[in-house]
Amino acid sequence: MRKIQIYDTTLRDGSQGENISFSLEDKLHIVRKLDDLGVDYIEGGWPGSNAKDLELFRRVHELTLNHARVAAFGSTRHPRYKVEDDPNLKSLVEAHTPVVTIFGKSWDLHVRTALGIALEENLDLIRESVAFLKSCGKEVIYDAEHFFDGFKADEEYALSTLKAAEEAGADTIVLCDTNGGTLPSDIRERFLRAAAQVRTPLGIHTHNDSEMAVANSIVAVQAGAMQVQGTINGYGERCGNANLCSVIANIELKLGMRAIGRENLKRLTEVSHYISELANLPPRQDLPYVGKSAFAHKGGIHVSAVMKETAAYEHIDPEVVGNARRVLVSELSGKSNILYKAAERGLKIDKSSAAKVVVDKLKEMEHYGYQFEGAEASFEVLFDRLVHGTRDLFELDGFRVITEKRGASESTSEAVIKLRVDGKEEHTASEGEGPVSALDRALRKSLTTFFPCIRDIRLTDYKVRVLNPEGGTDAKVRVLIESSDGKESWGTVGVSENLIEASWQALVDSITYKLKKEYGPRSQSAGEESGAADKQLAVRKEPVESQHS
Repeated sequence: MRKIQIYDTTLRDGSQGENISFSLEDKLHIVRKLDDLGVDYIEGGWPGSNAKDLELFRRVHELTLNHARVAAFGSTRHPRYKVEDDPNLKSLVEAHTPVVTIFGKSWDLHVRTALGIALEENLDLIRESVAFLKSCGKEVIYDAEHFFDGFKADEEYALSTLKAAEEAGADTIVLCDTNGGTLPSDIRERFLRAAAQVRTPLGIHTHNDSEMAVANSIVAVQAGAMQVQGTINGYGERCGNANLCSVIANIELKLGMRAIGRENLKRLTEVSHYISELANLPPRQDLPYVGKSAFAHKGGIHVSAVMKETAAYEHIDPEVVGNARRVLVSELSGKSNILYKAAERGLKIDKSSAAKVVVDKLKEMEHYGYQFEGAEASFEVLFDRLVHGTRDLFELDGFRVITEKRGASESTSEAVIKLRVDGKEEHTASEGEGPVSALDRALRKSLTTFFPCIRDIRLTDYKVRVLNPEGGTDAKVRVLIESSDGKESWGTVGVSENLIEASWQALVDSITYKLKKEYGPRSQSAGEESGAADKQLAVRKEPVESQHS
């Protein structure tokens, strides 16, 4: 089986992406994670460019890596320095990495305008820099910057830069689509022309400015590339680099070649999300293979088919890359969505009729503005009310929320709530940083006496979306809340023209979900059960003033 080397440049090229800044400790954690994943090369950064990268190369030697080789990155020598005196090359040697990657100019435009030197002098820079690093005992990877644009402008000169690197002893020559504007057909043609001119193993480095980075990387592998450079999640300057999560999966699963090994593929999703967290960026849900939506099914026809044969709408088994199949419930759902979701969450349902009741209610509620894709706990609470006639373990008599502001001081909020549990009344007040915080604290405070497990619940995320902005201050809003008890996280939703009411709905569903998990559902009496679900939605549509005195 043909082995393709995976060269990760997340720590250098990836960190050049907008809004990405890794700390030194972040970078060390990423090195360990990439080594565990099985990548062959980890580019640590440019030791001559900043103090953080310089310190990284000092610290990385303290790590025990099982597989990956760390590379230091830099450029060919500056025209005004002799090779042995060039500060950049000296810093690369002093980084003490087994591998050094340097880039040089392949495009005559850059030689004349960026460097301001003659074309032949640029060839000298390449030859002398590679030869110097080889004399220092380094494995040298030469990145031919802008090769594909340079080839288009002056084929002969672009190829001569590769020959200069080869003559000096480069171990690998990487052809770079630095501007990211080359199409796959041109990548293939120019790659094959280069391969016919040099014997040194070739690699590929692509950018995503034309949304072609992964496709161009795969085309190059098919044309003979032995190394692919890229970043986890496609992070990088402008539109990013080739996404190694997709590249690796395609090499292993589509081309039948070895990148990191099938046994390591199961870590791919975990690594993608881990590096997203360290980058302080939300994981992109629509990423192929590793995104949360990569194997999510929403349309009823799709779900029905997937339940019979997963290959009907999935090109691979999601578990192969460490991901999972998801079925979404929405106004597009059919009975198959509900049956699948019920089975997934361990909910009992009568297939003949109850599923249609749930589907109809979901469509009605989503038309009003509800969305259950990020609020599966609310779906489960609604499901139990509709299918099993369960009722809440507490009953609200009313609440009042007051926000007070005096002069230039910070505003304060207080919530007063009155509710009953098994006929016992509880009347509680609590303050908070804002009205929702005060209401959340008052609700949990009033219930903790009856249900001690509520002490464990924490609100971990709170999102508000205006559904009809043209409504101005009377617009309808959807509130999504994420809660956690330290063991599990769950999402709930509320919708109303009143922000406090929408928040209340989501808070109640959150606590109801937790209580159900702890104490089990409570069935309604025969009289209560009739029409309970319709009443629930009707209540949620009423103005807040009529509900909470």
